[in-house]
Amino acid sequence: MTFSEALLKGLAPDGGLYMPSVIPQIKKKEILSFRSKEYHEIASDVLSHFLNDEIDNRSLKKICRDAYDFDVPVEKITEGNYILRLDQGPTASFKDFAARMMARLMNHFISDAKKRFTILTATSGDTGGAVANAFHGLNNIDVIILFPLREVSVMQRRQMTTLKGNIKVLAVDGKFDDCQRLVKKAFLDPDLSGIHLSSANSINIGRLLPQAVYYFYAWAATADDCDDEVIFSVPSGNFGNLMGGIIAREMGLPVKKFIISTNSNNEVPEFLRSGVYKPVMPSVNCISSAMNVGHPSNLARIVAFYGGMMNESGFILKDPDIARMRNDLYGVSVSDGETRSAISECYKNKSVIFEPHGAVAWKGIEDYERNSEHDKNQLFVSLETAHPAKFSDDIKRILGIEIPLPASLSYLTGKKEEYMAMENDYNKLRSYLITINNQ
Repeated sequence: MTFSEALLKGLAPDGGLYMPSVIPQIKKKEILSFRSKEYHEIASDVLSHFLNDEIDNRSLKKICRDAYDFDVPVEKITEGNYILRLDQGPTASFKDFAARMMARLMNHFISDAKKRFTILTATSGDTGGAVANAFHGLNNIDVIILFPLREVSVMQRRQMTTLKGNIKVLAVDGKFDDCQRLVKKAFLDPDLSGIHLSSANSINIGRLLPQAVYYFYAWAATADDCDDEVIFSVPSGNFGNLMGGIIAREMGLPVKKFIISTNSNNEVPEFLRSGVYKPVMPSVNCISSAMNVGHPSNLARIVAFYGGMMNESGFILKDPDIARMRNDLYGVSVSDGETRSAISECYKNKSVIFEPHGAVAWKGIEDYERNSEHDKNQLFVSLETAHPAKFSDDIKRILGIEIPLPASLSYLTGKKEEYMAMENDYNKLRSYLITINNQ
């Protein structure tokens, strides 16, 4: 099917995840040209390789310019070590990069289709706020977001629950994996066939392609020439962030390795170590809450990239090339204690304030440098995925300092929240969807 069809459908009819049939190649000359371009220009150049048959360049450039109207800092911390700050968007989260582009592309294609769509998505933290913000006020799109009742921060919850209008929020008495399971079940339910459902999770290919862009941007900001290979440390939960990086590498970006930095939900580092995949069920509740995922949906895509096949429940039907995976990917699990220590040490020694997810990524680089041979001139880029103010209580307990709220968060203070508590019961979700659709 076309990209627009996959974008609007979200999940395949058999429960599988869509992938491009061909990964387009970007020549070295074009990648080098990114060094003199702004973020929105790189975005339109990269995405045009996937979308040139479905959207004209002028429209795509306009969409990218509108989506990426904020700074994307790349900070040098030590020689060869950089932080890519993806926390300057309207919800102070890296999810803004995918959600804003996805909302604009959906709106573009839906306007042509003249249909009303319902976005049904699960969140472990930042996705909900980014999706709510990106889709808020769009005339032809309703948004329903499920989040685990006790496992998101107050700030993350308020970013979802204060917008109202076409945004509806359900607090599920369960884990993120439960929310994801309910969403996937709804997509395959014939009783809901009359509702045009789509997803804004990273199960949707429309979320992944925009995430490939910031890897090109980070390389352009740190590399001296096209032979410089970067090692990226990626804080990983549902693995959409890493999948975006793998797509960028497959397009031709010079990447030496990806460090998969997880919290105590270590199912993927253990898979790389042992060759046996075993989900963490139930998932472990860690302070890096957006990474509390015991069975990442995007692992099926990663396994497929390496010649294997995994079904929805995590059973491997065909073994991937585990030797090649180990060559390309370095897995590390970071405990809450290590996360807090990393936040404290980086503030004390480098005057850098990390939030828990960024601290996990930085710790991943330290672990790799300590345990692996590498060139002394190796470039490392660590992804900071949320603004520290979103985790101000944790930062205050660890560092004893108050984090000033950026404008993207300060407006939430005192705003009235609106959401509905729901049992971890699919029949409850089905009834709710039918009721909302009939209003």
